[in-house]
Amino acid sequence: MKLPRRNFLHLAAGAAALPAVSRIARAQAYPSRPVRIIVGVPPGGGIDIVARLIGQWLSERLGQQFVIENRPGAGTNIATEAVVRAPADGYTLLLVTAINAINTTFYEKLNFSFIRDIAPVASIIVVPNVMLVHPSVPAKTVPEFIAYAKANPGKINIASGPIGGPTHVTAELFKMMTGTDMLLVSYRGVAPAATDLLGGQVQVMFNSLPASIEYIKAGTLRALAVTSATRSETLPGIPTMGEFLPGFEASQWYGVGAPKNTPPQIIDKLNKEINAGLADPKLKARLADLGGTVLPGSPADFGKHIAEETEKWGKAIRAANIKVE
Repeated sequence: MKLPRRNFLHLAAGAAALPAVSRIARAQAYPSRPVRIIVGVPPGGGIDIVARLIGQWLSERLGQQFVIENRPGAGTNIATEAVVRAPADGYTLLLVTAINAINTTFYEKLNFSFIRDIAPVASIIVVPNVMLVHPSVPAKTVPEFIAYAKANPGKINIASGPIGGPTHVTAELFKMMTGTDMLLVSYRGVAPAATDLLGGQVQVMFNSLPASIEYIKAGTLRALAVTSATRSETLPGIPTMGEFLPGFEASQWYGVGAPKNTPPQIIDKLNKEINAGLADPKLKARLADLGGTVLPGSPADFGKHIAEETEKWGKAIRAANIKVE
C-alpha cells in the first residue's frame, strides 16, 4: 500500500522530532538515578566540604543521591577530564574551582579545553585568600610591607603551596603588581608552608581565610589584607588588597560544571536549585563558616566569571614565566 505523500511527510517529520522530544522528556524527569559530582582533590579540605554540602542540598531537593567522587591528581586535571569524557546527560558533574582557570594556561598540553568542554552550571561561593606575615616583620600595612620589601630586595621569603596552585599564583600576582623582589619558597602543600611561616623560616604567605582564621585570632600571624573584591564578613576590620592595589583580586571560588552539550533544561534546573540553596539561611551559614561569601547567578554569569579569571591568571602566569615542574 502506498502512503499519500502528505501522510508520509507527516510521519517522517514526526520520526525526526522523536529524538528532540525524548531529550526534553528526559530533562524534565531529571534526575531519575544517582548523580556523581567529581572533585579533583582528596576528601577533607574546603573544596571537598563545599561539594558535600551542595550534594546533600541537591539530594534533598531533587530526590536522588548526589554522590561525591574524589579523583585527585595532576592538579585536578584527572577529575576534569573524567567529566569532559562523560555522557552529556547531567549525571556526571564537576566541582569547578579557580584551579581550573589557572590550569588553562599553566598546563600547555591538555587532552581537553576547560573553557570549551565544560559547561558552566552555577557558581557557589568565593573564598578570599589573606596576606599573612610573621610577627617579626615590622610592616603593619600593605604599603609598609611593599616599602619594606623594596628596601630589602631578595631577602624576604614568600611561601606558597605547590607551583601553579592558588597560593602560588596569588604570590606571583602580588610580586608582579608591586615590583617587589622576594624569594619564592614553594611547598608540597599549604599546611607545611603555614608551619614554616609560624616558625619564622619564611616571612609572608597568601593562604585561604578558613585555613588562617585561627592564627589571626590568636595573634600568631598578622593579617595585612584579604584578596577578595570586598571586605570579608569574617574579618571586617582587615582591608582588601584592592584598597592599596586597584584591580587586585585573587580569591578562590567554587562552582558546578557539566560536560558540554548537556541539555539546557538540566543545567537550568540545577542552577535554580543551587541558587535556592545559596539563599537558604542554614546552608548559607555553613558556607560562611568556611569563610565564603555566596555567589548566586545564572549559568551565563558563571561562564563570564570563569572567562575573566582564566584571562587574569593567564597574564600572571605568562608574566612570571611559571612552568610545570
